[in-house]
Amino acid sequence: MMKLLQKTILLLVLLSMLIVQVRAEDPKPLPIGAKAPDFSLKGVDDKTYTLASFKDAKLLVIIFTCNHCPTAQAYEDRIIEFTAAYKSKGVQVVAISPNSDAAIRLDELGYTDLSDSFDEMKMRHQEKGYNFPYLYDGETQQVSTQYGPATTPHAFVFDQERTLRYVGRIDDDEHIGRAKTFDLKNAVDELLAEKPVTTATTRTFGCSVKWKSKTDWKTREVADWKKEPVTLETATLDTLKAVLSNNSGKYRLINFWATWCGPCVAEFSALVETDKMYRQRDFDFITVSLDAKQSTDKVRAFLQQKYASNRNLLFGDENKYDLIEAVDAEWQGALPYTILVSPAGEIVYRQMGIIEPLALRKAIVERIGRYYP
Repeated sequence: MMKLLQKTILLLVLLSMLIVQVRAEDPKPLPIGAKAPDFSLKGVDDKTYTLASFKDAKLLVIIFTCNHCPTAQAYEDRIIEFTAAYKSKGVQVVAISPNSDAAIRLDELGYTDLSDSFDEMKMRHQEKGYNFPYLYDGETQQVSTQYGPATTPHAFVFDQERTLRYVGRIDDDEHIGRAKTFDLKNAVDELLAEKPVTTATTRTFGCSVKWKSKTDWKTREVADWKKEPVTLETATLDTLKAVLSNNSGKYRLINFWATWCGPCVAEFSALVETDKMYRQRDFDFITVSLDAKQSTDKVRAFLQQKYASNRNLLFGDENKYDLIEAVDAEWQGALPYTILVSPAGEIVYRQMGIIEPLALRKAIVERIGRYYP
């Protein structure tokens, strides 16, 4: 018992040392009075931007932000509104994504349909109609290392000589409509009035920057999936009617498939990954195999290969027309068939044939929410 206790204490000490070491490696934000480091970054418009690209601006506001973070998404419209209000006053807003998408785990994507790759940045830019340049630093992170954002979002305000005059939050509450102190606006207003900034630094709140040095967290995620049990239950028509009625209080994604169905097999990994993204939210995922019951072992082996630790049902090859009728009057019977059922038992998304993962994920996240409650 004593040896076990000693080993546990040693493990905790080593873990704490590791945490301290990781935190010590994180870059620190630029200090007030520092000059803006130069950069050369590609924007979502495929143009390359440098510090000189914005030489005519009286003030330069650089906001480190990203696609996936719920806090960053909660500030998108505020940044757009700020940009529109201050552009005519000589204030240039530039957004930089510091994140390496290679370091983002699926369970960190529970509030988004998009990760932080350059292509996905283009999608978000177009969808939201950003009125400011959106630049990508996720490949090398050299610029982000120099500026030192602690979270997304994190704002840096430089005067006409590109000296840092404010660094910190945009306002004092990430929840939309609750902010009472507008720190970024106040700093910019004071600088435009040629006054010193009253509060030059503030703490920030948001998602941590996804540094490339921490990609091992993503590797650990896959290792954890391998430990999760994969089960397969035999289901009757009554079982499926109960599943469809959905008294779980969650949005329920249901996929009807079979191992002999090529499109079913092709899309399956994307469905499992979607579950890994949202399963910590008000969401669950159920698969229903229409393989013959004699293929139970084959179905189970496939599910294990895909790390499908969600609920899996095997309906078998009986009463298929009764099943189709019970599931959805719009289902013509082709596989795969995927539906999203609301907590009220209403089908709010349906796809006959192979899914488009981004469209499915958008349908899910728009309902379970992009922001912290």
